[in-house]
Amino acid sequence: MRQRCYYTHKRFRDKLIRVNNQGDIAPGSIQPVTIPRPEHNISRANISSAALKVLYKLKEAGYQSYLVGGGVRDLLLGREPKDFDVGTDATPEQVRSLFRSCRLIGRRFRLAHVRFGREIIEVATFRAMHNGESDAAADSAQSDEGRILRDNVFGTLEEDAWRRDFTINALYYDIKDFSVVDYVGGLEDLRSGVLKLIGDPEQRYREDPVRMLRAVRFAAKLGFRIHPDTEAPMHELGPLLADIPAARLFEEVLKLFLGGCALTTFELLRHYDLFRHLFPLTEEALSHEEEGFPITFVARALENTDTRLAADKPVTPAFLYAALLWEPVRLRTRELVEQGASPLEAAQIAGNEVTAAQVQATSLPKRFSFPMREIWLLQQRFERRRGKAPYRLLEHPRFRAAYDFLLLRAEVGEAPAELAGWWTDFQQLNPVEQAQKVEPAPARKRRRRRRRKKAAPAGDA
Repeated sequence: MRQRCYYTHKRFRDKLIRVNNQGDIAPGSIQPVTIPRPEHNISRANISSAALKVLYKLKEAGYQSYLVGGGVRDLLLGREPKDFDVGTDATPEQVRSLFRSCRLIGRRFRLAHVRFGREIIEVATFRAMHNGESDAAADSAQSDEGRILRDNVFGTLEEDAWRRDFTINALYYDIKDFSVVDYVGGLEDLRSGVLKLIGDPEQRYREDPVRMLRAVRFAAKLGFRIHPDTEAPMHELGPLLADIPAARLFEEVLKLFLGGCALTTFELLRHYDLFRHLFPLTEEALSHEEEGFPITFVARALENTDTRLAADKPVTPAFLYAALLWEPVRLRTRELVEQGASPLEAAQIAGNEVTAAQVQATSLPKRFSFPMREIWLLQQRFERRRGKAPYRLLEHPRFRAAYDFLLLRAEVGEAPAELAGWWTDFQQLNPVEQAQKVEPAPARKRRRRRRRKKAAPAGDA
């Protein structure tokens, strides 16, 4: 169940409602709403010590210092933030001069990463609004379609708030007096459970099409509804994702499906016709019914992913992609077998073809694609239960992942339940009991060795 944010002062809420009803508001046209410390629920006890060190050090050096974005949003909702980001008027170079463990990253969007052991605090300099034109001198660039290619024009706190994506992500916690600052009505949207883009939605999506994926992710994660104006362009602008680097889309896929709301995310992506731009072959496979029934394996696998994450069990990108791409692999394998290929050869060819096609949409590093294909290929080996074959499979480093995959296939009726049950029992038996369960391998016929003729002595012709 979605948790509400803890601020109740009527005077501030009334002002926010008036702000939201003003229509198109330009930066500088309103005064920010400031919620003092006694009237919100954010406590420094819930902020990581690393983030506090960065905030205080920037403040002590004379710079503005705010906790920003998702960390503030989640704290107001009573959730535990996954990470903490800091906004400041210090330039990346000035931030680096303050922290020995700081590293500057990014060309499109220059950031400072301050490391404390395994924890990294991301520090971003306030950004200014784009004027819609590229300016090399100002380190700003946009494509002809409006996509932001480079965004290193620094500005004020207010400008930074107005150029963020969603109102609920444009909230600032001021370390100076522990207040929350809101320029865009994000607090009211947070209270109402509404996800709303700042500015003209179509323009904002054209600036960065990944915002459509972020809208789906936040809606699924928070249980918020997407504002009608924000969702309207999403049905038509999906093709813009083709312009996003495949490596960036891979990272977005992991955020979408490994956040604990994979099934809801999947349903929303298909609702807005975005899933096909991430997994085109899978979408094509799902568009057909099999023997009059819809294909349910992907949905069941994503439901299982959510269950495992809720139980604090790992889900690897290899297993996730194996599940998301299984339907096109399975269907292509069947086609190749019908054309005369052996089952093993068909599975290998199908796996290679589907993987090659997928990396055109989202990248897939080899450290994940290799184990993914092993999971697929091992499915056929589960059918071999004679002789030493079960023991060899049990010792395979990818056995556990492949076995979990088999269980999912059995749950949706694609693999025999008896087969999954056999392997479940086999793992739990002692060696003597395993030997009794395994059928002996069929005896091989011994081939007669042909006697080789002796070579004739030299000179005998």
